[in-house]
Amino acid sequence: MKQITRDTKETKIKASLEIYGNGEGKISTKIGFFDHMLEAFTKHSLMDLDIVCEGDKHIDGHHSVEDCGIVIGSLLREEIYPIKSIERFGSGAVVMDEACVECDIDICNRAFLVFDMDNYGDFKGKVGDFDIELTEEFFRALAMNAGFCMHIYLKRGKNLHHIIEAIFKSFALALRRALSHNQRIGIPSTKGSL
Repeated sequence: MKQITRDTKETKIKASLEIYGNGEGKISTKIGFFDHMLEAFTKHSLMDLDIVCEGDKHIDGHHSVEDCGIVIGSLLREEIYPIKSIERFGSGAVVMDEACVECDIDICNRAFLVFDMDNYGDFKGKVGDFDIELTEEFFRALAMNAGFCMHIYLKRGKNLHHIIEAIFKSFALALRRALSHNQRIGIPSTKGSL
């Protein structure tokens, strides 16, 4: 299990991650809906994640959410690379009532994010105490620090709670599949390293 501490003027975060866990976690960011999303990620990825974030919530949730993405991405990088004997590519579509979101991942050590919510329109506002636009900030920080190429896109949906929950769950499912062991693959690249 990898552990990391991030201490800045904006946030203090302590976290640990076991990528082949049981889907258990202790989550406390002081942003209720975000905690709920990280719990959904933990459950459906089957990873064990403990994370405590003390952030400058008197400003807003931006630093807390983005820095949690940095920390989780950094933990994933430490746990995964160098890559060997995993599927590498993963895809998952999740439906939440009227909403459907797909996430596609390449664990390639080349960071890139496509975050396409065009089917919704203006992806702004709040769900509970969570600023919706921070969803993209979280996944950008995670992808850049983990070295993942990720495409997350909304196929359909109207309810923002359902859409965001489907985003986190589809990411969890795609990541779990990409990290599936496959001894026959060896290093999953024609380059011989990732």
